[in-house]
Amino acid sequence: MRRRIVSLWFPRLASERALRGRPVEAPFALTLRDNNTERLYCLNPVAEAAGLHRGMGYADARAFCPELQSRPADPRGDRRFLRILRRWATRYCPWVGPEGADGLVLDITGSAHLFGGEPEMLGDMRARLTRSGLTVRAGLADTRGAAWALARFGEGIAAPGDAAARIGALPVAALRLGDNACTTLGRLGLRSIADLAAAPRAPLARRVGPEVLLRLDQALGARPEQVSPRSDPPRHAVRMTLPEPIGHSADVMAGTERLLARLCARLEDREAGARELLLTLRRVDQASQQVELRLARPLRDAHRILPLFERGVAEVDAGYGIDQLRLEATRVEPLPARQATHAGAARSDGLDDLITRIGTRIGLENVIRFLPADSHIPERSFLIAPAAWTSAETGWVGRHPRPLRLFPPEPIAGTGPRPPDRFRWRGMALTAAAATGPERIAPEWWLEDENWRRGLRDYWQVETRQGRRLWLFHTPQDPGWFVQGEFA
Repeated sequence: MRRRIVSLWFPRLASERALRGRPVEAPFALTLRDNNTERLYCLNPVAEAAGLHRGMGYADARAFCPELQSRPADPRGDRRFLRILRRWATRYCPWVGPEGADGLVLDITGSAHLFGGEPEMLGDMRARLTRSGLTVRAGLADTRGAAWALARFGEGIAAPGDAAARIGALPVAALRLGDNACTTLGRLGLRSIADLAAAPRAPLARRVGPEVLLRLDQALGARPEQVSPRSDPPRHAVRMTLPEPIGHSADVMAGTERLLARLCARLEDREAGARELLLTLRRVDQASQQVELRLARPLRDAHRILPLFERGVAEVDAGYGIDQLRLEATRVEPLPARQATHAGAARSDGLDDLITRIGTRIGLENVIRFLPADSHIPERSFLIAPAAWTSAETGWVGRHPRPLRLFPPEPIAGTGPRPPDRFRWRGMALTAAAATGPERIAPEWWLEDENWRRGLRDYWQVETRQGRRLWLFHTPQDPGWFVQGEFA
C-alpha cells in the first residue's frame, strides 16, 4: 500500500488563538521582543491587507498603520494549543506529529476510506477547523516533503505516484530549505523544484552541500522520511460513578478516600508524587463543584492527603445530590523511593502538612521562609522564598552568631573603638553590661551598595543591664556607632 501523508499548516495560529476569546475587527498583530526590538510576530488578515508583514518593527508598523492593535505574543501558549490540535487530529489517524511551530503532519495511509475518500477527509478537516476560527492550508501527497510543499505553496492533493509532477513548478523554498540555500540556487538559475531535479547532482552537491539533495530526495520519495507521533503525557485521574446520589460531607470524604487509594497506587508505580490535585463533584443537575488542593511537597500517601481535603469538601454545595466523583493529579513531580531513617522524617512531614493547610487558606506562595545566601554582608546573608518550592536542608555557616532581628542601621552616641558604656536607643537609656567583639566585616567591593559606602565595620554583641542584647557596629574610617540588630 502506498503511503499517503497530509500536512496541515496554520499560517495565523498565534493571532487566531489570541482572538478566539476577544475578536478584533481592526488591524491586529502579536508582538515579540527580538534583540531589544519589538517586532510583529503574527497578524490577522486585516493587518496583512494594510501592508504589514511578519518581522516588521512595531514602531514602524504603528507609524505606517496608526489604528493597529496589538498584544504580547505567548509562544508557550501557542505550543500548548498546537498539542491540543494534535490530539484532535488523531480522530483521522493515529500517526500525528508536529510540523514546526504552526503545523501538523498526519500519516493517513489506510484510513481515508473511513471518511469517504481523501478529498472528503480534507474537506472535513477544513470545515471543522474553519468553524473553530482557524485558517488552515492542507496538502496531501505520497511523501512528507511533497505534502509540506503543497500545504505552503500550492495547497491541494497529489495523486498517488504524481508527487514529482505536482510539485515540479513550485519554488525551491518548498523543499524546506533555508534562505541562504535558496539564494545560492537562485544565483545558479535553479528557481523551481523541476529545475533542481534536472540539474547534475555531483556539481550541485559540491556547490550547495548535501542538505539540498536530501530534501529533494525526501520530497520525491527517493529517501524515506518518517512521521513520528508524540505520545500524550500520562493522565493521572480516577473516577467513581455512584448508583445513588450523596450529599453528606462524610460520604464525599469516604468516596475521596477510595479514589485517593487508587490514584496513589498509580503514582507509586510511576515513582511520582502529586503537587496539585483537583476533585470534581458532579451533581445530578449536571453542575459541577471543584475542590483544588495544592501541596507543599510531592505526595502519594493517601492517609496524609485525605485530611487536607476536609476544609474544601465541607464548603461544597451538593444541591440535590452528587452522583460522580473524579480525582485528578493536575501537576505531578518525580518522587523516587527513599531509604527510611530514624531522624527527622516525621518532623519534615508534619511541617509540610502544616504549610499545605496554611497555603489552602492564604495561598502557598504567601507562606515564605528564610534561606541562607552566600554573602558575609548581614543584609545579603539571607533570601526570602516560598516555603512550598524550597527546602532548608542547610543552615547558615558562620563562626559568629547573627541576631534574630535585623533592621537598617540606627545611629547612637558613642566615641572610641569600644562600645559606649551608656547610650540611648529608641528612647531608652541603656547601660552595657558585657560586650563581645569585634568582628570586622569588609564591604563587597564588586557590588554597589550605598549602605556600605563608609567602608569597614567592626561588629560587637552588647548585653545591657536592661535585658536587651544588641548588635552594634563601629565604622573606624568615619567614626560612628550604630545598632543594626537584636538577639532573642
